[in-house]
Amino acid sequence: MSFADPVLLAVGLLVAAALAWAAVVAGRRRSAALAAAGVAAAGRGRGRTAGVWCTIAGVAVLAIAVAGPAASVPVSHASGTVILAMDVSGSMAATDVPPDRLDAAKQAAVSFINVQPPSVDIGVVAFQQGGLEAALPTADHSTVTAAVRRLAPGGGTSLGDAILASLSAITHKTVVLGRNGSVPAIGYWPSATIVLFSDGQDASGGGTSAATAAAVAQKAGVHVDTVGVGTAAGATVDVEGYHLFTALDEATLKSISEATGGAYHPASDASQLNGIASSINLRLTVTNQPLPLAGAFIALALALLVAGAVLTVARTGRVV
Repeated sequence: MSFADPVLLAVGLLVAAALAWAAVVAGRRRSAALAAAGVAAAGRGRGRTAGVWCTIAGVAVLAIAVAGPAASVPVSHASGTVILAMDVSGSMAATDVPPDRLDAAKQAAVSFINVQPPSVDIGVVAFQQGGLEAALPTADHSTVTAAVRRLAPGGGTSLGDAILASLSAITHKTVVLGRNGSVPAIGYWPSATIVLFSDGQDASGGGTSAATAAAVAQKAGVHVDTVGVGTAAGATVDVEGYHLFTALDEATLKSISEATGGAYHPASDASQLNGIASSINLRLTVTNQPLPLAGAFIALALALLVAGAVLTVARTGRVV
């Protein structure tokens, strides 16, 4: 139990303690006076004494109520953080998924955003060579939607750096590997999920490998769900004046999702992509929220004060 104002609690309990001490002293003096007068004290004043102690107890409970007591109660929420990692490499301009891979992925991402509750913060990371953070996680889903719609293809793809950039967006601090390539400890984020839209073409070069980045996510408890955008048959795309053939690399995307406890979602056309929103299971998180208890303590204090007054009046005919 916690208190909003511990000082008021201390003062109130001191007042109650002082009243209790005064009641004990007064009772002893009364007993001594009755004994000196030769009057038996047994059974006399019990109703009054009980009334006094009920009143003092009421004051003590009222002091607790005034201090603003609250209990910490675990509450489950459909909340968490989702990072949409969008592949905007040149290969995403391929048209084997109409109108092209990136536009189909953008449509699916917007559909995904639209069905998420307000308690889910969503961010966007667009990755080429390395990871480019486009929008930090926010509850303003309209801002995220606008960021997704602005994406355009260009550059290469580093899946590993994209995952690290997504983890940086989740933790709000730059996530990098150790000097010897060791997996860093970035805390535990079980309510966070990365949804990676890509054709799986990984041009990591000197960047972080997808397997290493997946190990970082797995250690942090972050699931990576991968969405394969493209077809196994592939297509030819023009990149900086070159005609390049590109096909969906499911093996790479599956290895990432399996390593992190996520799932791979194949999507060979736009209709399948639009169903991704309902197939990705976001996890619930349990948070401790304060439950105000002042009302209950006030009710108890009033009951004790009323009982004290009734007992006193019934025994002595006086309120005090």
